[in-house]
Amino acid sequence: MAAKRKVKKKQAVRKKASVRKKTAKKSPAKKTMRVKNADKKKATPKVSASKKRASKKRAVKKKAVAKKKTAKKSARKKTGTKSKAKKSTRKIDSKTADLIIGTAQTIRQDILKKRKPDLVFPIRALGNVSYSEKKGYFEIGKQVKTRTLSVNTVKGFAQTLRLMGLSKDLIGENDFATKRDAYYQSKNWESAKFDEQSESDTVMDDIEAMFSIKGVSREQLRFIPDEHGGAVAGKLIVLDPDIDSGRVERIDCTRFGSGAYSIPSSVEQLSFETKAKFILAIETGGVFQRLQSHRFWETANCVLVSLAGVPTRSTRRFIRKLSDECKIPVYAFVDCDPYGFSNIYRTLKVGSGNAAHISRFFSVPQAKYLGVTPQDIIDYELPTHPLQEVDIKRAKDALKNDPFFQAHKPWKKAIEQLISMGVRAEQQSLAMWGLNYVMDEYLPAKLKKVSQFLP
Repeated sequence: MAAKRKVKKKQAVRKKASVRKKTAKKSPAKKTMRVKNADKKKATPKVSASKKRASKKRAVKKKAVAKKKTAKKSARKKTGTKSKAKKSTRKIDSKTADLIIGTAQTIRQDILKKRKPDLVFPIRALGNVSYSEKKGYFEIGKQVKTRTLSVNTVKGFAQTLRLMGLSKDLIGENDFATKRDAYYQSKNWESAKFDEQSESDTVMDDIEAMFSIKGVSREQLRFIPDEHGGAVAGKLIVLDPDIDSGRVERIDCTRFGSGAYSIPSSVEQLSFETKAKFILAIETGGVFQRLQSHRFWETANCVLVSLAGVPTRSTRRFIRKLSDECKIPVYAFVDCDPYGFSNIYRTLKVGSGNAAHISRFFSVPQAKYLGVTPQDIIDYELPTHPLQEVDIKRAKDALKNDPFFQAHKPWKKAIEQLISMGVRAEQQSLAMWGLNYVMDEYLPAKLKKVSQFLP
């Protein structure tokens, strides 16, 4: 029996050895890992408390260095924005000053050569305007008026040169003047002073028209209007560099509560950040306020701009710059009357006859007319007012003499339809269906049919 137990024991030992051998053959990787781990355990020395502290310090230091690098990078980016804005301003200023100096030197040379000097200005009138659908705005024609220095024109000539001199001084001092400021500045010019502001305004417009041919606007001559532009609300960040320090302010147009961002008199220095789908330019302050207070810009993903009647130069320039730089369309929401069509919308889109010399800067050729249209009066059964004689005259004049309306058949048809209906309607007439009908029903429905908007 003892012999049998010994044999069985030997067999069991052999069996176990055989199983271990097979397992080892099947998974040599596991064995290798076990060996490596064992070696690693043997090789890893115990880390002392002082070494741990040193390692922690190094990690903290590394994090601080990384943070510093990020801050420097951000500062460089901001500085880059500042320097870019400054560089652009210096370039424009240099060009404007050179044009003023060049004009003055030409006059001086004519006088030294005993020739009568003259100044040539484009004629600012609708009769000297052309409209090209390709360019999309009014252009000043070739008709000009010449102001030659003579006994009769000496005062006007002197006033023109003095105003040009003031412009050059403002550029040199990095300053600006309103039209009213310029008028009062002339009170120091002795016999060349202006008696009324209408005189200084006319001379200023002539100077702008003369230099606009070279791509210079009144704002670049450092003369700004007394009134500011419209109001802005919605998904837009305005980047505005400080005139002295160059520090860029980030103005968030969603954070004005029940108010809105006010467009400054000059907007050339501004740049923008937005993901909005479109700009909605609104004629009346009442409708703008309703859309702003109910945050229509959030649901529609847009930027709201109040035109406040015929849009100012700065409002038009703001819309144009924003649309061009951010590649977003512009839709106009205006009263349905001849004044809204031919004065407000037409001025926004293509400019005006007496300011055609600046249309390439201030017009918004990409604008489309959302409404209110004559057909909307019928479709939405809007309350109306009868057209007055002045309205009918304005409408017929637009059809007969305005090159913009003559170039677009849909507009001719709309104006003729309004004349035949003999009525007009305001934006706020939509309130008959409910105070919020304009944003709950009218605008969403219209925005689904952009292709049907008037050009």
